[in-house]
Amino acid sequence: MSNDLVTILDGDTFVVSDRRGDIEASLTDPTGLFSSDTRFLSKWVLTMDGQPLNPLSVDDLQYFETRFFLVPGTGTVYVDAKLSVIRRRAVGGGFHEELTILNHDDEPIDLTTRVEAASDFADLFEVKDALEKKGTYSSRVEDGKLLLGYERQTFRRSTVISATAPARIDEQGLTFDVHVEPHGAWTTEIDVSATILPAENVGARPVPAKKRRREHMEENLERWLGDAPRVECDWEPLRVTYRRSLVDLAALRFSPPITAGKSLPAAGLPWFMTMFGRDSILTSLQALPFTPELAATTLRVLGLWQGTRVDDFRDEDPGRILHELRSGEMAAFEERPHSPYYGCADATALYVVLLDEYERWTGDKKLVRELEYEVRAALNWIDEYADLMGNGYVSYQRRNEKTGLENQCWKDSWDSISYRDGRLPGFPRATCELQGYAYDAKVRGARLAREIWNDPAFAEELEKQAASLKRRFNRDFWVEEDEYFALALDADGNQVDALTSNNGHLLWSGIVDKSKAKAVVRHLMGPRLFSGWGVRTLAQGEGRFNPVGYHVGTVWPFDNSFIAWGLRRYGFKQEAAQIAAGILNAAAFFDGRLPEAFGGYEREATKYPVQYPTACSPQAWSTGAPLLLLRAMLGLEPVGDHLVVDPKLPSGIGMLAVLDVPGRWGRVDAFARGTIDFNARSGLHPELGAPEQASARRR
Repeated sequence: MSNDLVTILDGDTFVVSDRRGDIEASLTDPTGLFSSDTRFLSKWVLTMDGQPLNPLSVDDLQYFETRFFLVPGTGTVYVDAKLSVIRRRAVGGGFHEELTILNHDDEPIDLTTRVEAASDFADLFEVKDALEKKGTYSSRVEDGKLLLGYERQTFRRSTVISATAPARIDEQGLTFDVHVEPHGAWTTEIDVSATILPAENVGARPVPAKKRRREHMEENLERWLGDAPRVECDWEPLRVTYRRSLVDLAALRFSPPITAGKSLPAAGLPWFMTMFGRDSILTSLQALPFTPELAATTLRVLGLWQGTRVDDFRDEDPGRILHELRSGEMAAFEERPHSPYYGCADATALYVVLLDEYERWTGDKKLVRELEYEVRAALNWIDEYADLMGNGYVSYQRRNEKTGLENQCWKDSWDSISYRDGRLPGFPRATCELQGYAYDAKVRGARLAREIWNDPAFAEELEKQAASLKRRFNRDFWVEEDEYFALALDADGNQVDALTSNNGHLLWSGIVDKSKAKAVVRHLMGPRLFSGWGVRTLAQGEGRFNPVGYHVGTVWPFDNSFIAWGLRRYGFKQEAAQIAAGILNAAAFFDGRLPEAFGGYEREATKYPVQYPTACSPQAWSTGAPLLLLRAMLGLEPVGDHLVVDPKLPSGIGMLAVLDVPGRWGRVDAFARGTIDFNARSGLHPELGAPEQASARRR
């Protein structure tokens, strides 16, 4: 999101405006009031005596509330306004705006204050792809309210606007005749309610974000922050980043109707405020040591939506975990397959991985028993439906040729999978990390079967399959001459031999032979992949490398957090600390909020991380990256009913403590001490590190 835009959100409802608080959206502009994948306001412009206002500052009170401080234009370079304006806006079921005009003069003032309002009711896909609407619009005044409506057969959406102060309301907005005494104030409250009720009942049950709701949201946030572990550290930017991550994760919580108030992570602003299988799973994995309840809800909800049939339009198979769920107009009329869409090849294996990791942390065997059918169906999907080439590897090829995703791995842009010379392979494609996830799912599924489902025969079969997959993978994907794993196998079984960050996901999954791990790490930390800030998605020198290409050279914080976790798994603690240092240093440049991606330029060349122009922010798995990096730096691992701490801190951090870590052990404090390079206190320098001291204390 642009720094010139201001966003507040609550679940899948969010408002994006300029720094005046105004909304003037074109079809492809992501500003407006959005809810349930629909834009309910595309115009919301405040004027006084026909003139727009100038912004002084914006106060981001909370993720769900902000204040805009404004003055009229003076016609000079100096602002010496006789009046000022405060717009205080809170989101929830629409939004609630308190408009206050302050008179700083010794004389009374009379103003004509106008709020222009309109809605294009654009589906989020229509905003992204500049598509035209097919329904009919309405605008009318009724019972002192402005009612904006849209209807296409049974699909109906409405926006209801009302104010507490007397107003002249017409079909384009509200006009207030304002009189303010000397040094006095005038105020009104405006409610904007988004509703999917039928048009004839549009005014029946608005849900405004009034003060009581705002207070409830404040209490909810304080409770969320209070339940999370506390981080103590002598490097202040890390504490700032940690709190920013917790707050953004709270902002991105999404509660589908079937969850009874429980929440899971939505993927990110502005395009992805909904449930994504892969994103919700990976974010829940990152957050497990801090907010394990996200994982439980994610597992239950994705299990309820698990595929049950073969449906080519939605790329659905029995046992497959969904990719994306939408509730807008285009999904309703099957102009997009997202009701839900199942076109991802990794979420199904990752579902099994998350359940096992969740049980290892929490000891919640009840949920493992509850989801036994879903996990068995997911494991069956890997063998029965995902092996498109008949070679024992998970591969993908979309069946919905019109609107389905070409690449169904996490690097899902069109040019992300390529040979070293830049050519694109045909389909099906079997990317390397998919095999790692499948291997990990089989190993973890075997543990669940043996220890909780009491099915040793199934466990033994899964372990045999995993061992066979690992053996074949290390033979078929290994680029012998250069000693790294190919990005993929093509439809003919040939290596798609680009060098990518996917090698780090292989370490995390455990599929890499120990004899090959050192060579893989040498590439990950070498100058072609490691920029100094983090590991690039694609190595310098590859045919499609571009430091600001979405998946072909940028640095993704989420990607790096899992790479760091993988490095820890194979014993490369120093390298994991180096990854953590680079990403956390980058976070300080973004005020603690890591974006979806940033430029893959060499650190020495730029001295700061270069913004990627259209990166989502906040984005769930970028928000979760600092949490997983904390786990990697401290070496936190559950072993039975105990939490093991095995830290390696970057130089520059002398002390790090995570207090009240929740898990099957109750609550535990984890401490680590490192070394401080007093010549480099402005940043973290892992190459200067020394042995740490560690301890864990049960509460």
